[in-house]
Amino acid sequence: MARVPLIGEERSDLAPFIARVKTERGKLINLYRVLMNSPAIAAGWLDFNTVVRYKTSLDAALREMIILRVSLLNGAEYQAKIHGASHALHAGLSTEQIAALDAWQDSKLFSPAQRAALAWTDAMTCLIDVPDALHDDLKQHFNDQAITEITVLAGAYNMHTRVARALRIEPEQKS
Repeated sequence: MARVPLIGEERSDLAPFIARVKTERGKLINLYRVLMNSPAIAAGWLDFNTVVRYKTSLDAALREMIILRVSLLNGAEYQAKIHGASHALHAGLSTEQIAALDAWQDSKLFSPAQRAALAWTDAMTCLIDVPDALHDDLKQHFNDQAITEITVLAGAYNMHTRVARALRIEPEQKS
């Protein structure tokens, strides 16, 4: 159970924001129901994460790999369930790739560019101070824009997972 109330559609003062979430995310998910305890935070989160997820140059499959890897490393059931079940498959990841993300280093299912991005993501999540050698490897596959976008995406989902775990946000029930 979430540590703060799940705000629902009974809040008429939040109706425009709720409509926007439904338009952009398909439904009012529990993450936004929790964040609406602070409407300004909820709106800023939606704006930022819309850019991070949908308005970058990153390939959709790479984006979902990074999100899932951060979720796995941080033990974040909420994001792993949402992204593994629908977004990752829709983005073009195979079920084998999704299953292999837990031990990607031992898998042949990922390209050298994907492996460099996953190593970068692991270091950002687990070490925080990313070694220069990983930057050198990433630079062989991605330009400065993509490196910035990979870094911000991994950072954003570290934020996502930490907020979801701290506030004990649970995945939505199937309807």
